[in-house]
Amino acid sequence: MSGDTAPHVVEDLFGIVQLLSDGSVVRGDEAAHTPPAPFPDVPGVQWKDAVYDSTRGLKVRVYRPPVSTAAGDGQGKLPVLVHFHGGGYCIGSYNDLSVAHYLRQRQAADLPALVLSVQYRLAPEHRLPAAIDDGVTFLAWLREQAALGAGAPEPWLAESADFSRTFLSGVSAGANLTHHLAVKVGSGQIELAPARLAGYILLSAYFGGVERVASESDPPDDVSLTVEMSDQLWRMALPVGATRDHPLANPFAPGSPDLGPVALPPALVEAPGRDVLRDRVLGYAKRLKEMGKAVEVAEFDGQQHGFSVLRWGEPNEELIRILKRFVLQTK
Repeated sequence: MSGDTAPHVVEDLFGIVQLLSDGSVVRGDEAAHTPPAPFPDVPGVQWKDAVYDSTRGLKVRVYRPPVSTAAGDGQGKLPVLVHFHGGGYCIGSYNDLSVAHYLRQRQAADLPALVLSVQYRLAPEHRLPAAIDDGVTFLAWLREQAALGAGAPEPWLAESADFSRTFLSGVSAGANLTHHLAVKVGSGQIELAPARLAGYILLSAYFGGVERVASESDPPDDVSLTVEMSDQLWRMALPVGATRDHPLANPFAPGSPDLGPVALPPALVEAPGRDVLRDRVLGYAKRLKEMGKAVEVAEFDGQQHGFSVLRWGEPNEELIRILKRFVLQTK
């Protein structure tokens, strides 16, 4: 009698992603579980997709504001806001049509800016650092666009991008990715010139660690991300056998880069009040401030993890105002 057994499910993420005992992955239709809510488009905002990594077929969605609001620097040049979506590195998409799509349109229109929503490979099919590597590849593509100037193959960038005012941003796992890319740029591992990283923005940053922080040990009520969900996503996204103190999860764990000498640009850190990761986010900002880094913290009491892409309301409007001020004041 054979001792072989059929592969069985070892991780089940809401039925959307199932990791089997043999390492294979069964991925369902994410849109069927979270259908996009009808949301109005922002009048005049246009968007289109471009391929930034032809080898892997990875794309970026480019949003540009209405011509009437695209004053930019007075010469039609606009800051470039790079955006990485959330989803614990396991789900989510650069081109979803939910509230996140509306947020990117509002960013394009209200800042105003060219907003670039970047696709990256997802775990557990592609465990970290695959997504970080894709971010590096994207920045190489962006640098090439800047170097080509008026001859850049993407006409919207060639016509309107002020690459000297490039900002990295992301929600949740996208904010984690943003942090790691900002560190790579600030430490000289990535060369952006003639583009320049002017600042970076972390929205509901997704960090981890083996030792629980207070907001994890005594979580607030009515959260969008539970401690158990966060742990599961890290198990599925990190290299096999890694703990939550892996440097990609915990920026201050042993083995993580020393951020003291890193030339980080100014940072805007958003911290929702009803988030099990709230104390990790605030701790991140506090540590950077202690190192002398320029950090602005925007706290949103009563809001959930990732609120900016969950629903729309006055907190989102306030966030847009804060983003606009940060981008305009950061040179």
